[in-house]
Amino acid sequence: MPLTNTKTKPAFPEFIIIISLLMALTAFSIDSMLPALAQIGRELQVQDANDRQLVISMIFLGLSLGQLLFGPLSDSIGRKPAIYSGLGLYMVGTLLSMFAVNFPMMLIGRFLQGLGVSAPRAVTLALVRDQFAGREMARVMSFVMTVFILVPMLAPSLGQAILQFAGWRAIFGSFLLLAIFALTWFAIRQPETLAPENRAPFTGKRILSTTQMVVKNRLAFGYTVTAGLVSGAFIGYLNSAQQIFQEQYELGELFSIYFGIVASSIGLASLLNSRLVMRFGMRFLVRGALLVTSILSVIVLITTLLLPGQLPFALFMAYLMLSFFCIGVLFGNLNSLAMEPLGHVAGIGAAIVGSLSTFISVLLGTLIGQSYNGTILPVVTGLAVLCGLSLLVMRWAEAD
Repeated sequence: MPLTNTKTKPAFPEFIIIISLLMALTAFSIDSMLPALAQIGRELQVQDANDRQLVISMIFLGLSLGQLLFGPLSDSIGRKPAIYSGLGLYMVGTLLSMFAVNFPMMLIGRFLQGLGVSAPRAVTLALVRDQFAGREMARVMSFVMTVFILVPMLAPSLGQAILQFAGWRAIFGSFLLLAIFALTWFAIRQPETLAPENRAPFTGKRILSTTQMVVKNRLAFGYTVTAGLVSGAFIGYLNSAQQIFQEQYELGELFSIYFGIVASSIGLASLLNSRLVMRFGMRFLVRGALLVTSILSVIVLITTLLLPGQLPFALFMAYLMLSFFCIGVLFGNLNSLAMEPLGHVAGIGAAIVGSLSTFISVLLGTLIGQSYNGTILPVVTGLAVLCGLSLLVMRWAEAD
C-alpha cells in the first residue's frame, strides 16, 4: 500500500537527485576539507602537523557510532524523522567547526558532523529499499553511486577554490548551505516510505541481539572485519594525502587534481564491478584484489627502502592508481558479502556491519596517519599489512 498519493511523489529523476544529494554530503564533508588542513592547523595553532589529520578521523568516528543510532531509529520512527534529526545534528556540528576558536572545538564539531551525516548515509539505503526491489533497486543505486563516485573526484578542487577566495571557514558555510538545501527539498518532495504498521521498536535489546548475531556468524563477522581492515588502509591514505602531495612532493594547489585522479580509479572499479561480479563472483574478486594490493605494496615498500630518496612521483601515482582500483573492487563487494547471511535482519544488520567496520577502520586509519614521517612508508606499509591480514581473516571466515 502506498503511504501517500502517488501524485505527491517525486518523478524518478528527481528522486535520484534527492537521494544522491543526501548521500554525497558525507564524501563532500570529508574530501573538500583536505586542501584546508594546513591552513586550519596554522590558524588554530596545531603544534604537531600530524594532529591536523584528526579533522578527517573525527568525522569517521561520528559516522561509526551514528549508524548504530540512526539505522534502528529509522525503523522505529520512520525514515524522514530520522534524517531530519541527523541533518539537524550535522548543521550544529558544522556551525561549531565554522566558528571554532581552538582545535578541540573544531574536533567536537567534526564529530557531531559525522554523527549527524550518518543518518542520511544509513537511512537513504533503507528508503530506496522501501520503494524498489530487484532490478529497479539496482538501477536506482547505480545512478546514485555514479554521483557518489564523482564527489571525491571533484570535492577537493571545490574546497581549494573556496579556500583561495574566502578561507577555510567558508568551506563549512558551503556544507551548511548544501545541508539546508538537501533537507528542504527532501522534506517538501519526498513522502515517508515506512508505514506505521511496519515499524519496529527502538530498543537496546534489539541492537544487542543483532550485534551478537553478527559476531557469532563467522561469515558476517569475518567480512565485516575485512571491510574494516581495508577501509583502515584507505583512511590512513586519506589522512596522510594532504601532507604527502602538498608537502612531501611539493605539489601545492595541484594536490586536488592528483587526488581526484587517484579517486577516479576507485570510481572506475565501482562502475565495472557489476560486470566483473557476474563473470568472476564476489569472493574471487575480493581475494584477487587483496592479493594484488598486498604484493604490489610489498614491492613498492622494498623499492622505497632501497632508493636513496623518496619514490619518484610518477611511480607513486601508478602504484596508487593500481592499488585503489583494487580498493574500489573491495568496497563494492565486502559489505555485500558481510550482509549475505543477514537477510532476515537486513536493516539493523546493515547498520551494525557499517558501524563495526567503520570503527575498526577509524582506529587503524588514525594509527597509520599519525605514523606519517615525511615519507610514503607508513601508507604503503599499512596497505601491505592490512590487505595481508584481510586475506587471513577471509580464510578463517570461509573455513568449514
